[in-house]
Amino acid sequence: MSSAAGAVEFLREFVKSPATTAAVGPSSRHLARDMVAPIPATGDPVVVELGPGTGAFTEAIQQRLGGRGTHLAVELNQRWAESLSARFPEVDVECADARALPRLLAERGVRADVVVSGLPWAAHAPQGGVPLIRLIADSLTEQGAFTQFAYTWTRWAAPARRQHADLRATFEETVLSRTVWRNVPPALVYLARRPR
Repeated sequence: MSSAAGAVEFLREFVKSPATTAAVGPSSRHLARDMVAPIPATGDPVVVELGPGTGAFTEAIQQRLGGRGTHLAVELNQRWAESLSARFPEVDVECADARALPRLLAERGVRADVVVSGLPWAAHAPQGGVPLIRLIADSLTEQGAFTQFAYTWTRWAAPARRQHADLRATFEETVLSRTVWRNVPPALVYLARRPR
């Protein structure tokens, strides 16, 4: 899919459902590079991608894995899930809510080494008193890592502050990347390691 076609498809889905689409356009390769950095360069890691959308991070994950490991992509939008399956036949694509992650991993008999999230902040709101970040942390290995991007201008908004506090409470280490200026709009990456 060309970048122009991806941008048009993304915008169309955003207009149809802005609450469940994290952005008005696909992420840049520069942001994707930072999002997939925690994926180990050796071995056979289990990588989970939440909210892959049109596949900007999917492609970067596949390049980083280079045929190794397992890549599970969980996408709520059926149209995007079908498109991803066709574009990336080597990726295990599930059309499901991110909260199904514990069940999906249990069905496969694995835990995640890395979770890469392109989900909007709204998806992280607690349901039944349980925040999504807790489900993600419980799905990771002891040395597991989680990445989530955010736009720089949203960093000080209440949902972003709550998310950062949840990350610090749930993981032993949480750091923010430098601003990725070569993304529209500029973004940064939250990297959390070692779930408590």
